[in-house]
Amino acid sequence: MSASQHILVVDDDPGIRQMLTRYLADEGFRVSAAESGAAMWAVLETDPADLVLLDLVLPQDDGLILARELRQRSDVGIIMVTGRGDVVDRVVGLEIGADDYIAKPFHLREVLARIKTVLRRLAPRAAPPEPAHGVTMRFHGFVLDRERRRLLAPSGEDVRLTGGEYALLTVFLEHAGRVLDRDRLMDLTRGRDWAAYDRTIDAQVARLRKKIEARPKEPELIKSVRGVGYVFAGRVTREPPASAR
Repeated sequence: MSASQHILVVDDDPGIRQMLTRYLADEGFRVSAAESGAAMWAVLETDPADLVLLDLVLPQDDGLILARELRQRSDVGIIMVTGRGDVVDRVVGLEIGADDYIAKPFHLREVLARIKTVLRRLAPRAAPPEPAHGVTMRFHGFVLDRERRRLLAPSGEDVRLTGGEYALLTVFLEHAGRVLDRDRLMDLTRGRDWAAYDRTIDAQVARLRKKIEARPKEPELIKSVRGVGYVFAGRVTREPPASAR
């Protein structure tokens, strides 16, 4: 890992903060620490992080609210630190945009492995060549302009997508009508260095549904195929890029 990669540890326990800060610094990361939500925002305002290691149980803050706000503001990597029995918090955290979780008590080597996995997953990649049949894709009133990496809602408003959501939507539109299992979705969106966590794909699908489905809990576009994966059931049309018209 590059020393330029910045990890922010958010935990109210000074012992845990010190332990993680020292360990991750020894592993070559640049590390900052914060004991509260306010301290976290103060650090991020002056020194954006590549990944936030966020304890969900903070005395004066709701960690899930902090995770949601982090995701709304940026594509920063988020790993939640939870109690071993906090299953509901883990699921909710993944649905609102966290990339992974670690249960307490944890081993430092596990923390390091999960951090490296998330950072690899988020690393920028060379964009694949646009398909010859065009880059503007229309579905259910939405317009995906792949030249500008922009999604417009039927109302004409911009729909903000994270990098992962954009990649996932593009894969679904390119393979509309075909059932895709989770492994195939991981291959097509990030490649095999994406950690093979079913919950990662499921969480991203849940977030994407909230942005393009009228009723996310009763999806018409991205449908689940029990025991297999997902299929994009909407009709997709393609147009040549504006520069080619």
